[in-house]
Amino acid sequence: MLWLALYLPHLPLEVVARGSPARTPLAIAAPDGQRQRIHARNRAAAAAGVHPGLAVNTALALCPGLSIRARDEAAEAEALGRLAGWAGQFTSRVSLQPPAGLLLEIGASLRLFGGLDTLLTRIGDGVENLGYRARPGVAPTPLGAWWLARAGRRETITDLPALSRALHTLPLTVLEISAKARAELRGLGLRRLGDCVRLPRAGLAKRFGPAFVTDLDRAFGLQPDPRPRFAPPERFESRLELPAEVDDSTALVFAARRLVVELCGFLIARGAGVSSLELTLDHRRGPPTSLHLGLVSPTREPDHLLGLLRERLERCPLNAPVESIALRADRPQALAAQPAALFDKGDSEKGDWQHLVERLRARLGEAAVTGLCPHDDHRPEHAWRPCPPGTETARRKAVPLPEGVRPLWLLEEPTALRLVDGRPWLGGELRLRRGPERIESGWWDGIEARRDYFIAENQGNERYWIYRDLEGDGAWYLHGVFG
Repeated sequence: MLWLALYLPHLPLEVVARGSPARTPLAIAAPDGQRQRIHARNRAAAAAGVHPGLAVNTALALCPGLSIRARDEAAEAEALGRLAGWAGQFTSRVSLQPPAGLLLEIGASLRLFGGLDTLLTRIGDGVENLGYRARPGVAPTPLGAWWLARAGRRETITDLPALSRALHTLPLTVLEISAKARAELRGLGLRRLGDCVRLPRAGLAKRFGPAFVTDLDRAFGLQPDPRPRFAPPERFESRLELPAEVDDSTALVFAARRLVVELCGFLIARGAGVSSLELTLDHRRGPPTSLHLGLVSPTREPDHLLGLLRERLERCPLNAPVESIALRADRPQALAAQPAALFDKGDSEKGDWQHLVERLRARLGEAAVTGLCPHDDHRPEHAWRPCPPGTETARRKAVPLPEGVRPLWLLEEPTALRLVDGRPWLGGELRLRRGPERIESGWWDGIEARRDYFIAENQGNERYWIYRDLEGDGAWYLHGVFG
């Protein structure tokens, strides 16, 4: 087995700061007894002299423009769970390491992703695209990898002897123990894990508890260390807090990108795609703004989804500044793998028309772009219905018709024809080449039609579809044109 640990030391800050580029000073405050102190800060705040442990009032005195947000441990736990769902695309064995870490068993994934270095690069780039900074650690045991990550040791260790040598040199700060226990270890003159391993085990267990010795054994591979697998949710829903309110919808594209990348990792892990998305913009005052995005077919392409969301955001006027955004996909659908083509088809790929329809609907609105499907009705103007673009209609049996008796172009409204000596004219006399085809239908819905249809030609051999109305005075009408 080979484990990758991802330690996120800046998670309390990143759950807020990753929603927009870091341009203004930002800090996270947490209670320390009766006082509020700085727990984390971004680089802009650090440049002004703000550092962890500083009292909030002192930090504001050093940096009057400092934005301070309270630490939200529940939001950190949710972000860690969403990151675990995203990481499932690389391995089926993902475990949480609260409060700021993940453990991934990657031994079985190395061949699939082209080796360890390639896999680590892909995971590292993906975590960065989500807006997090992670310290990796690679080792044959999960706890060993976790302690290496906490120590900032980036070497790749793949066997137990090398892991033992590396763990001996790690400082005791990698241990997640109480401040009292850490002080006692320092009082005994212990500074590194190797110092603890050399002490009698019974004495260590008696003084610091059996769990302390068990953790050492698990990290060194002397005891098994089973880890529960993370179970991803059935649907995707992610919320992103913004460091400051945004009053321009186009400025939300940066935050939307984070959520789309997160969504696509979640979908890859499930072998699924989505055919609809809901983007919600939350305001301090007033109801939220909801943007629905419908797709012609399920997809998980991040660039395509982000392009559609950008189209919607650019045309979305904001009634109030936005303080957070959320992305939801309720019904992930199984997505069949698409085999690569033997020859490059260039721009003639099957999905191009679908992308075009989706972009038009994102730009013009879903109601502005629709498809057509046949409907069982003999009346030509009622023989079709609007339907979602791409709807499968092959299984539906429309009214069977002889080939070539229906034009592709029907007029929106039939046009009355002039009669000369009782014969229809259209720039000259029309010769009846085929017909009549009688249609008598619609008595049940109050729009009755009684007509005799003919295929007619003019002097230039242009063909038209005309009919004689059997109701009233028997007038002639032009209803369609053949290509």
